Amino acid sequence: MKWILYLLLLFSFTIQSQTLPKGFSYVNAIEPTIQKELRYCTNNNFIGTSINGYEESKLITTTQTAKALKKVQNELLKKGFSLKIFDAYRPQTAVNHFVKWARVINDTLMKQQYYPNVNKRNLFKEGYIASKSGHSRGSTVDLTIIDLKTNKELDMGSPYDFFGTPSHITYQNITKQQKENRQLLQNTMLKHGFRPYPNEWWHFTLRNEPFPKTYFDFPVK
Repeated sequence: MKWILYLLLLFSFTIQSQTLPKGFSYVNAIEPTIQKELRYCTNNNFIGTSINGYEESKLITTTQTAKALKKVQNELLKKGFSLKIFDAYRPQTAVNHFVKWARVINDTLMKQQYYPNVNKRNLFKEGYIASKSGHSRGSTVDLTIIDLKTNKELDMGSPYDFFGTPSHITYQNITKQQKENRQLLQNTMLKHGFRPYPNEWWHFTLRNEPFPKTYFDFPVK
């Protein structure tokens, strides 16, 4: 009976996987130990509501990116750590949601948590919101590191998706341990073919990404 259930689950996942465009994969099909907290499927994000285009909590990236993340994960596991991914492929529909929200100046529900020192009117000018995102090309990920002994995130000195200078990679007004945690993340990702984004310690894009000029809009499910 158990093997029949297993085959049904496997068949269901295979059917689901076939809906992805060629060159894309579910990350956990390639590396099931990678943890996730897909923030845009929840209310815990800078807008304060689930984001259009995120229908299920599924991690999707280009297949090349997923394979590179597997290498990162294998190295971290040996040290007692794990990746935790907050966002991966992001449909253009979701980006459009961000843009629409940014233009509603009075909607500041999550300001104190995510952008306390940034005037919402300046989100476009200061580069926090844009009409296109590298995430929509499928090879950009937002992530951190988990200590497997405590199952807690390493302290990086600022929260994920915090708009402001404390999130910059080179920000110095943090503790020695926070700097070391950031360095561990940066070094491991760089080693396995990712390039960082200077203003966000959590943001990485695969070098030589397979779709450098294509912005996809299929849903996350």
